[in-house]
Amino acid sequence: MTTDQTTPQNPLTQYPTPPFPTRHIDPPGIESQMDPKPDYGEQSYRGSGRLTGRAALITGADSGIGRAVALAFAREGADVLISYLDEGEDARETLRVVQDAGHKAVAVAGDISQEGHCQQLVQRAIQEFGHLDILVNNAAFQRTYPSITAIPAEELQYTFATNIFSMFYLCKAAVPHLKEGATIINTASIEAVQPEPMLLAYAATKAAIVNFTKGLAKELVEKGIRVNAVAPGPVWTPLIPSTMPPEQVAQFGQQSPMQHPAQPVELAPAYVYLASQESSYVSAQTIGVTGVHGDVKLTHLRQLGLTHLFQVARS
Repeated sequence: MTTDQTTPQNPLTQYPTPPFPTRHIDPPGIESQMDPKPDYGEQSYRGSGRLTGRAALITGADSGIGRAVALAFAREGADVLISYLDEGEDARETLRVVQDAGHKAVAVAGDISQEGHCQQLVQRAIQEFGHLDILVNNAAFQRTYPSITAIPAEELQYTFATNIFSMFYLCKAAVPHLKEGATIINTASIEAVQPEPMLLAYAATKAAIVNFTKGLAKELVEKGIRVNAVAPGPVWTPLIPSTMPPEQVAQFGQQSPMQHPAQPVELAPAYVYLASQESSYVSAQTIGVTGVHGDVKLTHLRQLGLTHLFQVARS
């Protein structure tokens, strides 16, 4: 039996559950060093041509959610520009899986906290693909601190520059090139509405992203461009063992009613949906993929009536 993203499974037992090994990896984290390895969909995600002919720019696409989205986009028919900081080993893996899907992939290293680099990313996408149809603002920086008094001013500034200023820079550079039917998808977080004190700076940027998404969507709707966000709950990515204390890594995701963190592959279909024509009447929304966190004022897929979302016509 072939198992893919449409095969019904028990969400409580489908993926690894805590406790996890507490091996620390140096930030920003290399996915190949993680234990267990995240599942980004290489063995399970099957496309159906929903993004045929599109070109996408994805930040933070070297690993985690970004890699899962890049793989899914490619298998749905899109070419992908892979933006990453300096994790060359991980970026090469994303490059490989996109190319193995039969689509063009370009990997570009650099710091998106710098406006000049964001402008260069957009220009490179236009140069390589001839057009840009999908912008996914996914890269983020986080670090835990015991109190607000422990957060260095320079790190607070870098967190905001990476997580929210970069969205202004990239959208500002991309909008003149986006045509009718183009989409922008931002990665928010459950931290936007349920902030953990130890992630105060990160959580504040995620709340700003939700607000930014709604405001930009209202501006760009007249151009026929949609803007939405995905808000993950706990997800097993390199950010976790590279930025959290060992005792929290060991139990990561256990607090969720699902009793484990999401795997990156579980986030990818939401991005595919928002990038595709199927979501033509969805804009200014933040879709929560949070693992049944009950008191979250985010739009969940079921609330949108998207019971068909993950259905793929079988050949």
